[in-house]
Amino acid sequence: MNKKLFQLLAPRFGLYFLVMAAFAVITILLGRVDVAVGELLLVAILYGVYWGTMVRRRREAASYLEQLVGSMDGATRDSTLNCPLPVAMFRPDTDEVVWTNDRFLRLTGEQEGMFDTKMDDLVPGFDGRWLLEGKNECPQEVNIGERRYQVFGSVARTTGQEEEGALATTYWVDVTELANTRDIYKATRPAVALFLLDNYEDTIKGQEDSVRSAMLSAVTQKFTQWTADADGILCRLDRDRYLFLFEEQYLEGYKAEKFSLLDNIRTIQSPSGIPVTVSIGVGVDGDSLAEIFRFASLSAEMALSRGGDQAVVKNRFNFEFYGGRAKETEKRTKVKSRVMASALGELVADASCVLVMGHKAADMDAVGAAVGVCAIARKKGIPHYIIREGNPTPADDLCRRVEKMEEYRGVFLDSQEALLRADSRSLLVVVDTNRPEQVSSLEVLKSCNKVAVIDHHRRAATYIEGAALNFHEPYASSASELVTELIGYLMDPMDLLRGEAEALMAGLMLDTKNFTMRTGGRTFEAAAFLRRAGGDTGEVKKLFQTDLADTVAKYAIIQNAKPYRQNIAIAAVDHAVGRVTAAQAADELLNIAGIQASFVLYQDGDRVVISARSMNDTNVQVILEALGGGGNASAAGAQIPGKTVAEVNRMLLTVLDQYFEEDEESGQPEG
Repeated sequence: MNKKLFQLLAPRFGLYFLVMAAFAVITILLGRVDVAVGELLLVAILYGVYWGTMVRRRREAASYLEQLVGSMDGATRDSTLNCPLPVAMFRPDTDEVVWTNDRFLRLTGEQEGMFDTKMDDLVPGFDGRWLLEGKNECPQEVNIGERRYQVFGSVARTTGQEEEGALATTYWVDVTELANTRDIYKATRPAVALFLLDNYEDTIKGQEDSVRSAMLSAVTQKFTQWTADADGILCRLDRDRYLFLFEEQYLEGYKAEKFSLLDNIRTIQSPSGIPVTVSIGVGVDGDSLAEIFRFASLSAEMALSRGGDQAVVKNRFNFEFYGGRAKETEKRTKVKSRVMASALGELVADASCVLVMGHKAADMDAVGAAVGVCAIARKKGIPHYIIREGNPTPADDLCRRVEKMEEYRGVFLDSQEALLRADSRSLLVVVDTNRPEQVSSLEVLKSCNKVAVIDHHRRAATYIEGAALNFHEPYASSASELVTELIGYLMDPMDLLRGEAEALMAGLMLDTKNFTMRTGGRTFEAAAFLRRAGGDTGEVKKLFQTDLADTVAKYAIIQNAKPYRQNIAIAAVDHAVGRVTAAQAADELLNIAGIQASFVLYQDGDRVVISARSMNDTNVQVILEALGGGGNASAAGAQIPGKTVAEVNRMLLTVLDQYFEEDEESGQPEG
């Protein structure tokens, strides 16, 4: 074995010595015998050094193998040396090859030994760190030429005469055919996409039949052009709904171009100037066609609930979002509100008690909406309770004001008291959020069988599933507006208490910034209803008053603001400030001429909080979603743990650059 190993490891230097000896002979023929004797002496010395080095290296390599298989019996030793798989032994810490069998030599195309060779030289890109991490299988396949290999291995500690180190033994399994078959299977799996025209009714309203036909023909042509390269099946299901079946291999291309159909379709406009927008829901990675179609339907629903004009891709694990930068426009109908009001009334009437909660750090919109739901339960004679956090919240003043009313004494509970009162017939109503991780009490949410959700924020990847009622309208200004609409179908204005009306009005005024932002016709209808119920805007205004210290803190934040990209204001403070103060500062920054979006960053314990506001075309929800936040197009927030304000500020600038660069690429106006 040692002789064979020596032949394998010995470099082929014999030719070099023959050439040097030939030069010595030529020197003798030329009559320079003294020079020839010196040359022959030098050749003899070099050959002696070479031979001694080879003997020592042969002894060291044999010692490695003896140590490796010394504890094995003869059969095991032979199976190791004559393994039918390609085998390579190397030091994972230095990447130095120790020994390989003939199969590995043929695999790498080498004809001679591997002594003093690195694994990276034989297999470019191969990284053996996974062996040092205790893994027995390489995390990814290794490509050698046109073949693909799965590598298995282990590490043993070796002790030589001079040093102790790690020795890795790897076995290379050719999986080329299996891997190619797997890739073909993944590439040809079916994918389902649903195209929904967001504003079909708005664009064709009042138009002649010829105009409608021309617009629909242009839309269909855009769909056909965009889907042509995928060689799939495109069919129209309804007036404003299309189905597209294609292979999954084309999906990466659509993602790379960020679903350019969203921009292409906006080039079609009605004679009145309204651009056509589309929502795209894509389903992939399902166990069956039915499940893939269900994923596509959920994606389309998610796209619509986030305001439309975007693409959503869902696999079995999560959602991916593309587009969605346009501001929402009011697209609600009273038919839906009436249906939702009837359904909520039935749920409340059948419940043993009604529990209401909003999001963590509840604001006046969450509390106002919760009070409105309690008004519906009070009208129907059902016990009702509002779950409140133990920590201070921005709406504490409103809560104390509501508690003073005779009808609301004992209505506010903590989460433990709510769990004791809940039973199998209890109804939990979640307002002003649709994300389970943001509710005031996740334990109460999990313990209630019947849940209703009333929210106006754009839906995120995580949302409350399985709700008995889901009144989700991203086009509404606030949750208080939605609850007021429901009350309008279930109660007369005179049935609403003045304190309840003012609580709902406070929520409206908060989220609309005193009826200046995100307002629609339905917003003012809700405000008029609350005014008829006795709500006094002057009394509500007092809830928004701040003391002198908070006012000074607000303007100190504004003083720290710096412009970015001409129309963005960023205020980063390295000390803790009140959540309400930061939000008010972000609002105030929008009053500066030329500013279209504002961001306030401040430290809150071990996390950095961002409060963002915008007007016009800048969608702060899309921006802060990249940092793990959420909200809606004109008001959003984020909390980043484990970072400093300076680090988060740099992250924000990077996201802003990406946002506006993508706008410029798509041809949309910046800001």
